[in-house]
Amino acid sequence: MLWIHVIAGLVALASGAVALYAVKGGDWHRRGGIGFTVAMLAMTGSAVIIAAYLRPNIGNVIAGSLTGYLVVTGWLAVKRSVAETRALLFGLMLVAFSAGFSALALGGVAAARPNGAIDGIPAPAFYMFATVGIGAGLLDLRLLIAGEIRGKQRLARHLWRMGYAMWIATLSFFLGQADEFPAVVSDSGALIVPVLLVTATLLYWIIRIQIARHPLRAPKRDTTRPGTAHTIAVTAEDPR
Repeated sequence: MLWIHVIAGLVALASGAVALYAVKGGDWHRRGGIGFTVAMLAMTGSAVIIAAYLRPNIGNVIAGSLTGYLVVTGWLAVKRSVAETRALLFGLMLVAFSAGFSALALGGVAAARPNGAIDGIPAPAFYMFATVGIGAGLLDLRLLIAGEIRGKQRLARHLWRMGYAMWIATLSFFLGQADEFPAVVSDSGALIVPVLLVTATLLYWIIRIQIARHPLRAPKRDTTRPGTAHTIAVTAEDPR
């Protein structure tokens, strides 16, 4: 199970980088996105199993569950309509709220401890997961009430959820496993660079979508084949 987790994590980082930096809507972006989604689900699923049964760690159960939730809902944002996935979205919303409120409670417990942590995870990390989980759950509730999402909002939902999942994976690998790297690398401060690159790229695209004078086109279904994926396309005026 550990090797599945490690290999899936490496594949997720590689394919996620392709999707993040490739031209949006192009073949490389779509292929990278598919690889990232599959690998992340394998990685988070194995992480939850390991943390729940093999190496008990409640913080990792929450982190794995929440990250997997972000990937699934980010994927659904550009693949299926709200009407097609209402029941699934409702269940995923409950996952987000469960993870978020559990993280909030554990953050309080961790903060009260002398070492300020539970299973090696500090209180601020629990509060971060609480903020993301509860906030994402509220956005899901709003989406279910509205019944549809389109245009900038749809792309933004896809982008921040997939991008934040990529950020968590990058942070966990490079900083969370810093002791596995040679001392000369970990002591140089180089391990923070990939995290900063993902952060900067994610912020760029979020801002770009919100302020674009010529908005990114909303995803459209390929009607030539039933069930085929929606794609993200950009206008001719949109910078690459």
